[in-house]
Amino acid sequence: MTISDWPISERPREKLMERGAHYLSDAELLAIFLRTGIKGKTAVDMARELIQNFGGLRALLKAEQRQFCAIQGLGPAKYALLQAVLEMSRRHLLEQLTTGDSITQPSDTQHFLNAHLRDYPHEVFGCLFLDNKNQVINFSELSHGTINGATVYPREVVKKALQHNAAAVIFAHNHPSGISEPSQADISLTRRLIEALALVDIRVLDHFIIGNGESTSLAQRGLL
Repeated sequence: MTISDWPISERPREKLMERGAHYLSDAELLAIFLRTGIKGKTAVDMARELIQNFGGLRALLKAEQRQFCAIQGLGPAKYALLQAVLEMSRRHLLEQLTTGDSITQPSDTQHFLNAHLRDYPHEVFGCLFLDNKNQVINFSELSHGTINGATVYPREVVKKALQHNAAAVIFAHNHPSGISEPSQADISLTRRLIEALALVDIRVLDHFIIGNGESTSLAQRGLL
């Protein structure tokens, strides 16, 4: 039996149109992305199997191209489509920040930073540049490193902040280990950056450590 033979209320695409995407399971959402199954399997069957084999939807979405394309029914075209969808999602989150109200709470930025940084296999240090109303001007990845760390130069951070005419900044970097606990090196770097930026009257509002599905705010910890 194909999906077209199912009752209309059980078909993923029709269910989404009628009730909204948030009512669908991970497998149903993935099935809409896949569009078709393979011989002997509907798109929903295939989606359920993929999620089970990869150990979850997130693990599937972050799979490397070779691993993704090795699965029957997938391939370079679907991998490219998936990467485009993920990047559009990240840009949508950033656009929400840049067109929204002033940032007043750490939670206002955590969603975007988690989505943008958590899946890198190496450490990436980024910065949200804010105006004098704490509205986002830009987000930039300032440094890419190894699985153990990324080199950040305060002089380059100051230079970039001045280029954006920023009045304040929020830093973030990921821990590929998945553990969001800040290290002493993280704290020391943050304090060096605070000192460097203070010389040009730019405030550091926070530094988030992004882990596996969670993040830690140094401001909330009282470490700034």
